[in-house]
Amino acid sequence: MVQPRYNLAFRLYPYARAPDQDGPPRRHKVVVVGAGPVGLALALDLGLQGVPVVVLDESEGVGEGSRAICFAKRTLEIADRLGAAGPMLEKGVRWSLGKVFRDDRLIYEFNLLPEDGHKFPAFINLQQPWFEKFLHDRLRAAQADGAPIEIRGANRVAEVTPAADHVGLAVDTPEGRYRTEAEWLVACDGARSPVRCMLGLGFEGRVFEDNFLIADVGMTADFPTERWFWFEPHFRSGDSALLHRQPDDIWRIDFQLGRNIDRDAELDPARIRGRIDRMLGPGVAYELVWTSIYTFQCRRMQRFRQGRVLFAGDAAHQVSPFGARGANSGIQDADNLGWKLALVAGGLAPERLLDSYCDEREQAADENILNSTRSTDFITPKTAASRTLRDAVLDLAEHAPFARPLVNSGRLSLPCTHDGSALNGPDCASLPGASRPGAPLPDAPLPDGWLLERLRGGFSLLSIDAEAPEAVTAHGVTVPRVAVSATGNAALRARLLGESDSAVYLLRPDQHVVARWQGFDAAAVRRALARALCREGEEDEPAHRRAEPAPAG
Repeated sequence: MVQPRYNLAFRLYPYARAPDQDGPPRRHKVVVVGAGPVGLALALDLGLQGVPVVVLDESEGVGEGSRAICFAKRTLEIADRLGAAGPMLEKGVRWSLGKVFRDDRLIYEFNLLPEDGHKFPAFINLQQPWFEKFLHDRLRAAQADGAPIEIRGANRVAEVTPAADHVGLAVDTPEGRYRTEAEWLVACDGARSPVRCMLGLGFEGRVFEDNFLIADVGMTADFPTERWFWFEPHFRSGDSALLHRQPDDIWRIDFQLGRNIDRDAELDPARIRGRIDRMLGPGVAYELVWTSIYTFQCRRMQRFRQGRVLFAGDAAHQVSPFGARGANSGIQDADNLGWKLALVAGGLAPERLLDSYCDEREQAADENILNSTRSTDFITPKTAASRTLRDAVLDLAEHAPFARPLVNSGRLSLPCTHDGSALNGPDCASLPGASRPGAPLPDAPLPDGWLLERLRGGFSLLSIDAEAPEAVTAHGVTVPRVAVSATGNAALRARLLGESDSAVYLLRPDQHVVARWQGFDAAAVRRALARALCREGEEDEPAHRRAEPAPAG
């Protein structure tokens, strides 16, 4: 139930008649199904690169409770590249400190970002409707500047018909059904993905039967802005509990309920209030804003690409909420897919570049599922032996620091490093491991801003105290140089140089490292760029015959 004071429903894209409804089917370059965080981020990314994209969503806006609330540093960096991070950071609650309790005793605490020199915090807490609204606001601003993005509310995809060179769609609206076509279709339509179901595609993995209660509570409280997790909480409202602060004096509380519950009984407001009263103590005034019971799965599709249909976010993979891996990994899917689809749609890369999206993001999904499954098994042990082991770890952790990393209250989301990716080029082993090929480039402060702010709009050649030309061009893609100095910059040196005096990095449009060297080598850079475009082994067009290069990414 939602009180007006805390209403998070935004009617952002009301139904309007589309040109497709008044004539034969039109063929669109890209159609995205689903205007959640992943669909909006992907559409914005494509539109900013000049790729025409149509977004279809069966609703007319966002709402239905806060849902995802924890957005990680890497997600904010991606949102910043898209121009949407400012209002998110302003509205969101910043945090990096977490505490783990057993009963009423503090076992240990951790800091997810203990060092200075970062533009963004480890996490912000921000209700998903606000996150979507800020992406949508940025999308509308991009539209006004000429980005070819169209979003259609109350447009429900009813049929999907794959063909060799396009995908046919039947779309239901308040005024009836129409048909349209997409050269490329991206399903960002959530865990129950109608597109996936229409194509008869399933998931592989584990389904968990444990039940958890979410209660969003409106109250004024002086709890610190930290992540608090309890094992065997003293207020005995479940086997575990979690407390997070959100904007506008809303607090997220999760209670573990166990298996074989009576869902209707557990959703009785009186019963929920009883649990919260025992947790907060007597006399605390609050409002129930939104409540829900959830179970979850740790599963994924076997392959995220089916011909000209691609899947991203919850439509492709699902994890437990422990560790905030759902929405964050979905935004990273969009970040990975956007530049690749733009290059393929623009004829600058072969279709097999899209297979690298599958390889890399399936790797990330497996990593997230592994971490999520381990967290779930620790929080909700399924056998007497696993509970004995879990309790022994908790006993030790109260007194022995070596045991504390073994306490798993949800390993929090980190971006995947795509080791072994077919797109990765050569590596200079003397440079720091955290910035190796396949990794997202670590940010660092510069005298005039931040490093990642300089790396927007396509491939980049980052030279750190190294000579390099203003740009490198190969296969129709021009890569501009970004030159910086590590002199007097300890953070930049530690994260990108280590013991080296200089470095050259080739970076993808999603700011992941393709290759790195201690100095510039034109032939090596061109070979690495060809590899990142899946055009390795192809002869580049001679310079005197080369057309005006298209913008990278």
